[in-house]
Amino acid sequence: MIAVHWDAVLLGLSLGLTVSVLFFAGLAWGMRGALRSTRPGTVLLLSAVCRIAVLLGTGYWVAASTGDAWYLAGYAIAFFLVRLLAVVWARAAGSSGGEVPSATDAG
Repeated sequence: MIAVHWDAVLLGLSLGLTVSVLFFAGLAWGMRGALRSTRPGTVLLLSAVCRIAVLLGTGYWVAASTGDAWYLAGYAIAFFLVRLLAVVWARAAGSSGGEVPSATDAG
C-alpha cells in the first residue's frame, strides 16, 4: 500500500493555491491589457511568458528542493482546482452577460 504524506500534500497544496491564483489573476490582467492595447499580441505573449515562468519555476523549485513527489502532487492538484474555479467563474459571468469582476472592483 502506498503511504501518502498528507503534510507534504497540504504544503504543496498551499503553495500551489497561492501561485495558481497569481497565475490566473495575471491571465485576467493580461487579457484586459490586451483588449485595451494597440498591440495585443505583444501583451499576451509577455503575460504568458511571465505567468508560465513563475508557475513552472515554482513547480521546479518544489520538486527539486523537497525530493518528495507528494509536494509536487499537492502543487499540481491546487493548480487544477484553481483552474476549475476560474473556468466556472468565467462561464457564469459569460452566461449572465456581465463582465467578470476583478479583485480591484471589490473595494
